[in-house]
Amino acid sequence: MGGSPTFRRRLRTSALAVGSAVVVTVASIGFTNLANAATVFDANFDNGSTSGWSKSGGTWSVVSDGSSVLRQTNAGSENARQFAGDTGWTNYTVQARVKPISFGSGGHVGLLARASGSTKFYRLALVPGNQVQLQSVSGSSVTVLGSTTQSVATGSWYTLAIEVSGSTIRGRVNGTQFASASNSDISAGRIGLQTVYASASFDDVSVNTGGGTNPTPTTPGPNPTTPPPTTPPPTTPPPTNPPPGAWPSPTGQVKVDDTIQVPSSGLDGGLKRYYGIGDGGQGESQDPMFVLAPGATLRNVILGAPAGDGVHCEGNCTLINVWWEDVGEDAATFRGGSTYLVDGGGARSASDKVFQHNGGGTLTIRNFQVENAGKLYRACGNCSTSYQRHVVMQNITARSTKALAGINTNWGDTARFSNITVYGSTVICEKYRGVPKGSEPTKIGEGADGVNCIYNESDITRR
Repeated sequence: MGGSPTFRRRLRTSALAVGSAVVVTVASIGFTNLANAATVFDANFDNGSTSGWSKSGGTWSVVSDGSSVLRQTNAGSENARQFAGDTGWTNYTVQARVKPISFGSGGHVGLLARASGSTKFYRLALVPGNQVQLQSVSGSSVTVLGSTTQSVATGSWYTLAIEVSGSTIRGRVNGTQFASASNSDISAGRIGLQTVYASASFDDVSVNTGGGTNPTPTTPGPNPTTPPPTTPPPTTPPPTNPPPGAWPSPTGQVKVDDTIQVPSSGLDGGLKRYYGIGDGGQGESQDPMFVLAPGATLRNVILGAPAGDGVHCEGNCTLINVWWEDVGEDAATFRGGSTYLVDGGGARSASDKVFQHNGGGTLTIRNFQVENAGKLYRACGNCSTSYQRHVVMQNITARSTKALAGINTNWGDTARFSNITVYGSTVICEKYRGVPKGSEPTKIGEGADGVNCIYNESDITRR
């Protein structure tokens, strides 16, 4: 999100240029611990651009409404979002002006904080029926942390603010605090704007620091006047076996409009975040972010949201230190070839699966972490060609994941596991009966058998 932000007086800020620097003084926005606050992010859309924002669903554009605003017009969209900022941001206050335009059945409009995935965040929601709610959202699970009776009318502007400081979550509407709760569901994440079966306008989005570990503008703000940083790739590759939870911070941003073709010589992304393909959902037939030629290696890349259908391997391929912040359709699909390697990295928020194995051969996944996923691996059970497929998992850490592997035993698939750590009730290996294209495979069992699902309990650490 490169470039210098734009500030307006009606945001109650003033700027003084000193050489090439900009000194910003921010007036209090109502939280007592923000007396020494600093603005690290500001967007008012005056230049007509949404550069630096990641769209996930809906129909968004910059329009005129007294001033330039960002508007979502598809009231039939189940979940329309725009994300900005850095996944490593922890303690901050995000504020925005929000104007509902229309509400459908079950609709609402919201401001998001600590968005660690496309469906996991804190939300301050304007709800029809004259209510404002502060919520903790994780997928379809919504916990109301506080609420207030407030006239919510279409065509009216509301100033919403969420303060996140450690486990303390506070909400304000039009400058008045109505909720303060203790909640530890989400420790860090980006900011966001959201409509659910509604249309709305958004303006004057800002992020201010205030106490604790503050966000730092490591990711440049929106409305760029200069291109994103071009930090060269590190001369020493990052470790491929980081400790659990050691997710990297991006060194920069790359907005992607068309699929990137990676030649056999490979691509080193220098740990930049690539985003912008697809709508962030699970819809089939989204374009991939990267297509790897046979023999290619993709390394040191962070896939942000949206990332479409992730990575496609057209032949043998290697993925080293590749991270998926928010899996959309799939993280990676192995389509051709016979030998594939995923070494290091991690994936979050895959409601279905992370890795899809459509071709034949063996996929090795090692030194990898997965969080909040359906399956880490699935051997295709109804592709047009029925191959025998194999997966080897070594040094895997899984949290909030339903299963590690799904294989088709009637085709001779195998899954081998060693040094596996799972948190919760993760199934290690699920067995299916593969079927022709057009039918749905049937689950026929799970667990070690020494033939298809190969592991001992000593290979698994459960926590």
